[in-house]
Amino acid sequence: MNLTTKYLGLELKGPLMPGASPLIDNIDNIKRLEDAGASAIVMHSLFAEQIEGNQVAFNQHIERWQDNFAEATTFFPANDGFTFGPDEYLGQIAKIKVKTELPVIASLNGTNLGSWVEHAKLIEQAGASALELNTYFLGTSRRTDAPSLENRVLDITRAVRKAIRIPLAVKLSPFYTSVAHIVGRLEDEKVDGVVLFNRFFQPEINTEELDVTPKLDLSSSEDLRLRLRWLGLLRDQVSLSLACSGGVHTPLDVVKALLAGADSVQVVAEILTKGPARLGELLTGLKEWMKEHEYESVAQMIGALSLRSCPDAEAYERGNYLRTLQLWKV
Repeated sequence: MNLTTKYLGLELKGPLMPGASPLIDNIDNIKRLEDAGASAIVMHSLFAEQIEGNQVAFNQHIERWQDNFAEATTFFPANDGFTFGPDEYLGQIAKIKVKTELPVIASLNGTNLGSWVEHAKLIEQAGASALELNTYFLGTSRRTDAPSLENRVLDITRAVRKAIRIPLAVKLSPFYTSVAHIVGRLEDEKVDGVVLFNRFFQPEINTEELDVTPKLDLSSSEDLRLRLRWLGLLRDQVSLSLACSGGVHTPLDVVKALLAGADSVQVVAEILTKGPARLGELLTGLKEWMKEHEYESVAQMIGALSLRSCPDAEAYERGNYLRTLQLWKV
Protein backbone atom coordinates (compact mmCIF):
# COMPACT_ATOMS: atom_id res chain seq x y z
CA MET A 1 0.00 0.00 0.00
CA ASN A 2 1.52 3.27 -1.16
CA LEU A 3 0.57 6.30 0.97
CA THR A 4 2.95 8.77 -0.67
CA THR A 5 1.67 11.97 -2.18
CA LYS A 6 3.09 15.07 -3.81
CA TYR A 7 2.21 18.45 -2.34
CA LEU A 8 3.76 21.78 -3.39
CA GLY A 9 6.36 19.80 -5.28
CA LEU A 10 7.39 18.02 -2.07
CA GLU A 11 7.44 14.23 -2.04
CA LEU A 12 5.62 13.29 1.17
CA LYS A 13 5.40 9.91 2.89
CA GLY A 14 1.66 10.36 3.42
CA PRO A 15 -1.22 12.81 3.04
CA LEU A 16 -1.74 13.70 6.71
CA MET A 17 -0.07 16.61 8.45
CA PRO A 18 -0.88 18.86 11.40
CA GLY A 19 -2.34 22.17 10.33
CA ALA A 20 -1.30 25.48 11.83
CA SER A 21 -1.67 25.36 15.61
CA PRO A 22 0.18 26.09 18.88
CA LEU A 23 1.39 22.47 18.97
CA ILE A 24 4.46 23.41 16.94
CA ASP A 25 5.68 25.60 19.79
CA ASN A 26 6.85 22.46 21.58
CA ILE A 27 9.53 20.24 20.04
CA ASP A 28 8.31 17.21 22.03
CA ASN A 29 4.88 17.57 20.42
CA ILE A 30 6.47 17.81 17.00
CA LYS A 31 8.41 14.60 17.63
CA ARG A 32 5.19 12.89 18.71
CA LEU A 33 3.50 14.06 15.51
CA GLU A 34 6.40 12.70 13.47
CA ASP A 35 6.15 9.36 15.30
CA ALA A 36 2.39 9.29 14.61
CA GLY A 37 2.98 9.54 10.87
CA ALA A 38 2.87 13.26 10.06
CA SER A 39 4.29 13.89 6.60
CA ALA A 40 5.16 17.57 7.23
CA ILE A 41 4.87 20.24 9.89
CA VAL A 42 2.75 23.32 9.20
CA MET A 43 3.68 26.18 11.51
CA HIS A 44 1.19 28.72 12.79
CA SER A 45 1.37 32.16 11.22
CA LEU A 46 3.87 34.88 11.85
CA PHE A 47 1.81 38.05 11.54
CA ALA A 48 2.79 41.16 9.63
CA GLU A 49 1.87 43.14 12.75
CA GLN A 50 4.56 41.31 14.70
CA ILE A 51 7.21 42.07 12.12
CA GLU A 52 6.25 45.71 11.71
CA GLY A 53 5.81 46.38 15.41
CA ASN A 54 2.00 46.11 15.32
CA GLN A 55 1.82 49.76 14.27
CA VAL A 56 -0.13 49.17 11.07
CA ALA A 57 -2.92 47.24 12.78
CA PHE A 58 -2.98 49.62 15.72
CA ASN A 59 -3.38 52.65 13.45
CA GLN A 60 -6.12 50.94 11.45
CA HIS A 61 -8.14 50.19 14.58
CA ILE A 62 -7.54 53.66 16.04
CA GLU A 63 -8.85 55.32 12.88
CA ARG A 64 -11.86 53.04 12.78
CA TRP A 65 -12.97 53.51 16.38
CA GLN A 66 -11.58 56.90 17.47
CA ASP A 67 -14.95 58.64 17.21
CA ASN A 68 -16.87 55.87 18.96
CA PHE A 69 -17.26 54.98 22.61
CA ALA A 70 -14.58 54.35 25.21
CA GLU A 71 -15.23 50.60 25.34
CA ALA A 72 -14.01 50.36 21.75
CA THR A 73 -10.46 50.32 23.08
CA THR A 74 -11.02 46.61 23.74
CA PHE A 75 -11.05 46.07 19.99
CA PHE A 76 -7.38 47.08 19.71
CA PRO A 77 -4.96 44.24 18.98
CA ALA A 78 -2.83 43.14 21.88
CA ASN A 79 0.90 43.81 21.51
CA ASP A 80 2.11 40.89 23.62
CA GLY A 81 -0.26 38.06 22.72
CA PHE A 82 2.11 36.21 20.41
CA THR A 83 4.13 33.15 21.46
CA PHE A 84 7.00 33.74 19.04
CA GLY A 85 8.38 37.03 17.83
CA PRO A 86 10.01 37.19 14.38
CA ASP A 87 13.44 36.06 15.61
CA GLU A 88 12.03 33.24 17.76
CA TYR A 89 9.92 32.09 14.81
CA LEU A 90 12.97 31.77 12.59
CA GLY A 91 14.78 29.95 15.39
CA GLN A 92 11.91 27.48 15.74
CA ILE A 93 12.14 26.61 12.04
CA ALA A 94 15.81 25.80 12.50
CA LYS A 95 15.10 23.71 15.62
CA ILE A 96 12.43 21.65 13.88
CA LYS A 97 14.77 20.98 10.97
CA VAL A 98 17.44 19.72 13.36
CA LYS A 99 15.12 17.59 15.50
CA THR A 100 13.06 15.98 12.73
CA GLU A 101 13.35 14.84 9.14
CA LEU A 102 10.01 16.38 8.20
CA PRO A 103 9.51 19.21 5.73
CA VAL A 104 8.63 22.45 7.52
CA ILE A 105 5.93 24.65 6.00
CA ALA A 106 6.12 28.10 7.56
CA SER A 107 3.27 30.61 7.45
CA LEU A 108 2.98 34.37 6.99
CA ASN A 109 -0.18 36.39 7.56
CA GLY A 110 -0.55 39.93 6.26
CA THR A 111 -3.43 42.04 5.00
CA ASN A 112 -1.55 44.71 3.05
CA LEU A 113 1.76 45.01 1.27
CA GLY A 114 4.55 46.11 3.58
CA SER A 115 8.07 45.53 4.74
CA TRP A 116 6.92 42.23 6.31
CA VAL A 117 7.02 40.63 2.86
CA GLU A 118 10.82 40.71 2.98
CA HIS A 119 10.62 38.37 5.97
CA ALA A 120 9.72 35.60 3.53
CA LYS A 121 13.37 35.59 2.48
CA LEU A 122 14.49 35.11 6.09
CA ILE A 123 12.04 32.23 6.48
CA GLU A 124 13.54 30.62 3.40
CA GLN A 125 17.06 31.17 4.72
CA ALA A 126 16.07 29.64 8.07
CA GLY A 127 15.42 26.36 6.26
CA ALA A 128 11.67 26.27 5.62
CA SER A 129 10.73 23.76 2.94
CA ALA A 130 7.74 25.81 1.80
CA LEU A 131 5.70 28.85 2.82
CA GLU A 132 1.97 29.12 3.40
CA LEU A 133 0.56 32.60 2.91
CA ASN A 134 -2.53 33.01 5.07
CA THR A 135 -4.78 35.69 3.59
CA TYR A 136 -7.23 36.44 6.36
CA PHE A 137 -9.18 39.65 5.96
CA LEU A 138 -12.74 40.78 5.34
CA GLY A 139 -14.13 43.57 3.21
CA THR A 140 -15.96 45.33 6.04
CA SER A 141 -16.46 48.66 4.31
CA ARG A 142 -19.09 49.28 1.65
CA ARG A 143 -16.37 51.07 -0.31
CA THR A 144 -14.43 47.80 -0.67
CA ASP A 145 -15.57 45.91 -3.74
CA ALA A 146 -14.92 42.28 -4.65
CA PRO A 147 -12.22 42.92 -7.31
CA SER A 148 -10.19 45.01 -4.87
CA LEU A 149 -10.17 42.14 -2.37
CA GLU A 150 -8.95 39.71 -5.01
CA ASN A 151 -6.32 42.15 -6.21
CA ARG A 152 -5.04 42.67 -2.68
CA VAL A 153 -4.47 38.92 -2.32
CA LEU A 154 -2.79 38.80 -5.71
CA ASP A 155 -0.56 41.81 -5.00
CA ILE A 156 0.66 40.29 -1.74
CA THR A 157 1.11 36.88 -3.34
CA ARG A 158 3.04 38.35 -6.26
CA ALA A 159 5.41 40.16 -3.92
CA VAL A 160 6.03 37.07 -1.78
CA ARG A 161 6.45 34.87 -4.87
CA LYS A 162 9.10 37.28 -6.15
CA ALA A 163 10.93 37.20 -2.81
CA ILE A 164 11.38 33.41 -2.46
CA ARG A 165 12.22 30.32 -4.48
CA ILE A 166 10.75 27.71 -2.14
CA PRO A 167 7.23 26.42 -2.88
CA LEU A 168 4.40 28.82 -2.01
CA ALA A 169 0.82 27.98 -1.01
CA VAL A 170 -1.98 30.47 -0.41
CA LYS A 171 -4.58 29.76 2.26
CA LEU A 172 -7.90 31.20 1.16
CA SER A 173 -11.24 31.97 2.72
CA PRO A 174 -14.39 30.55 1.08
CA PHE A 175 -16.07 33.94 0.78
CA TYR A 176 -14.83 35.18 -2.57
CA THR A 177 -17.46 35.77 -5.25
CA SER A 178 -15.75 33.15 -7.42
CA VAL A 179 -13.34 30.85 -5.62
CA ALA A 180 -12.44 29.09 -8.87
CA HIS A 181 -11.54 32.39 -10.53
CA ILE A 182 -9.16 33.57 -7.83
CA VAL A 183 -7.52 30.14 -7.59
CA GLY A 184 -6.97 30.28 -11.34
CA ARG A 185 -5.40 33.73 -11.04
CA LEU A 186 -3.14 32.47 -8.26
CA GLU A 187 -2.03 29.63 -10.51
CA ASP A 188 -1.18 32.20 -13.17
CA GLU A 189 1.06 33.89 -10.58
CA LYS A 190 3.05 30.63 -10.24
CA VAL A 191 1.67 29.72 -6.83
CA ASP A 192 2.33 26.05 -6.10
CA GLY A 193 -0.85 25.31 -4.19
CA VAL A 194 -3.88 26.56 -2.29
CA VAL A 195 -5.23 25.55 1.11
CA LEU A 196 -9.02 25.33 1.44
CA PHE A 197 -9.99 27.02 3.72
CA ASN A 198 -9.05 29.20 6.66
CA ARG A 199 -11.76 29.67 9.28
CA PHE A 200 -13.05 33.09 10.26
CA PHE A 201 -13.56 33.19 14.00
CA GLN A 202 -16.68 35.20 14.65
CA PRO A 203 -17.11 37.73 17.46
CA GLU A 204 -19.44 37.06 20.39
CA ILE A 205 -21.61 39.60 22.18
CA ASN A 206 -21.57 39.45 25.96
CA THR A 207 -25.04 40.65 26.94
CA GLU A 208 -24.11 41.06 30.61
CA GLU A 209 -20.85 42.97 30.20
CA LEU A 210 -22.11 44.70 27.02
CA ASP A 211 -18.88 43.81 25.30
CA VAL A 212 -17.78 42.27 22.02
CA THR A 213 -15.27 39.49 22.54
CA PRO A 214 -13.47 36.96 20.34
CA LYS A 215 -14.69 33.36 20.57
CA LEU A 216 -12.82 30.26 19.51
CA ASP A 217 -14.86 27.30 18.28
CA LEU A 218 -13.01 24.31 16.90
CA SER A 219 -14.28 22.74 13.70
CA SER A 220 -16.58 19.75 13.34
CA SER A 221 -17.02 17.25 10.52
CA GLU A 222 -19.89 19.41 9.26
CA ASP A 223 -17.32 22.04 8.27
CA LEU A 224 -15.77 19.55 5.86
CA ARG A 225 -18.63 19.72 3.37
CA LEU A 226 -17.69 23.16 2.08
CA ARG A 227 -14.11 21.98 1.56
CA LEU A 228 -15.27 18.87 -0.28
CA ARG A 229 -17.34 20.89 -2.70
CA TRP A 230 -14.52 23.18 -3.73
CA LEU A 231 -11.90 20.44 -3.79
CA GLY A 232 -14.14 18.53 -6.17
CA LEU A 233 -14.86 21.57 -8.33
CA LEU A 234 -11.25 22.72 -8.54
CA ARG A 235 -9.44 19.41 -8.95
CA ASP A 236 -9.99 19.23 -12.71
CA GLN A 237 -9.65 22.95 -13.38
CA VAL A 238 -6.18 23.64 -11.99
CA SER A 239 -2.92 21.74 -11.85
CA LEU A 240 -1.58 23.25 -8.63
CA SER A 241 -1.65 21.37 -5.32
CA LEU A 242 -4.80 21.36 -3.20
CA ALA A 243 -4.81 20.98 0.58
CA CYS A 244 -7.86 20.40 2.74
CA SER A 245 -7.94 22.30 6.03
CA GLY A 246 -10.90 22.29 8.39
CA GLY A 247 -13.46 19.70 9.40
CA VAL A 248 -11.24 16.60 9.33
CA HIS A 249 -12.04 14.53 12.44
CA THR A 250 -12.39 10.89 11.40
CA PRO A 251 -10.66 8.46 9.02
CA LEU A 252 -13.66 8.75 6.70
CA ASP A 253 -13.20 12.54 6.65
CA VAL A 254 -9.66 11.94 5.40
CA VAL A 255 -10.96 9.54 2.76
CA LYS A 256 -13.58 12.03 1.58
CA ALA A 257 -11.04 14.85 1.26
CA LEU A 258 -8.74 12.69 -0.86
CA LEU A 259 -11.55 11.40 -3.08
CA ALA A 260 -12.73 14.96 -3.68
CA GLY A 261 -9.27 16.00 -4.83
CA ALA A 262 -6.98 16.97 -1.94
CA ASP A 263 -3.29 16.18 -2.32
CA SER A 264 -2.77 16.64 1.41
CA VAL A 265 -5.00 16.86 4.46
CA GLN A 266 -4.33 19.14 7.43
CA VAL A 267 -5.67 18.21 10.87
CA VAL A 268 -5.93 20.61 13.81
CA ALA A 269 -8.93 20.23 16.13
CA GLU A 270 -8.54 16.46 16.54
CA ILE A 271 -4.91 16.64 17.61
CA LEU A 272 -5.50 19.67 19.81
CA THR A 273 -8.22 17.87 21.75
CA LYS A 274 -6.94 14.28 21.62
CA GLY A 275 -3.19 14.68 21.29
CA PRO A 276 -0.64 14.07 18.51
CA ALA A 277 -1.21 10.29 18.60
CA ARG A 278 -4.65 10.88 17.07
CA LEU A 279 -2.92 11.55 13.76
CA GLY A 280 -1.70 7.96 13.78
CA GLU A 281 -5.22 6.69 14.43
CA LEU A 282 -6.51 8.63 11.43
CA LEU A 283 -3.73 7.20 9.30
CA THR A 284 -4.53 3.66 10.44
CA GLY A 285 -8.20 4.21 9.60
CA LEU A 286 -7.23 5.44 6.13
CA LYS A 287 -5.16 2.30 5.53
CA GLU A 288 -8.02 0.07 6.64
CA TRP A 289 -10.45 1.82 4.28
CA MET A 290 -8.01 1.55 1.38
CA LYS A 291 -7.53 -2.16 2.00
CA GLU A 292 -11.27 -2.79 2.26
CA HIS A 293 -11.98 -0.88 -0.95
CA GLU A 294 -8.96 -2.24 -2.84
CA TYR A 295 -7.07 1.00 -3.34
CA GLU A 296 -3.36 0.39 -3.75
CA SER A 297 -2.23 4.00 -3.40
CA VAL A 298 -3.29 7.44 -2.20
CA ALA A 299 -2.51 8.75 -5.69
CA GLN A 300 -5.22 6.43 -7.02
CA MET A 301 -7.71 7.96 -4.59
CA ILE A 302 -7.00 11.66 -5.20
CA GLY A 303 -9.80 13.16 -7.26
CA ALA A 304 -11.60 9.84 -7.82
CA LEU A 305 -14.84 11.65 -7.01
CA SER A 306 -14.01 15.10 -8.35
CA LEU A 307 -16.52 16.93 -10.57
CA ARG A 308 -15.28 15.26 -13.74
CA SER A 309 -14.99 11.79 -12.23
CA CYS A 310 -18.11 11.79 -10.06
CA PRO A 311 -20.91 9.55 -11.40
CA ASP A 312 -23.38 12.33 -10.61
CA ALA A 313 -21.69 15.67 -11.33
CA GLU A 314 -24.81 17.57 -10.32
CA ALA A 315 -24.01 16.68 -6.73
CA TYR A 316 -21.42 19.49 -6.85
CA GLU A 317 -23.59 21.98 -8.71
CA ARG A 318 -27.06 23.56 -8.75
CA GLY A 319 -28.87 20.29 -9.27
CA ASN A 320 -27.79 19.27 -5.79
CA TYR A 321 -29.41 22.41 -4.39
CA LEU A 322 -32.71 21.62 -6.09
CA ARG A 323 -32.77 18.01 -4.91
CA THR A 324 -31.61 18.78 -1.36
CA LEU A 325 -34.58 21.07 -0.82
CA GLN A 326 -36.86 18.09 -1.41
CA LEU A 327 -35.21 15.91 1.25
CA TRP A 328 -36.90 17.48 4.25
CA LYS A 329 -40.38 16.12 4.79
CA VAL A 330 -42.74 17.89 7.17
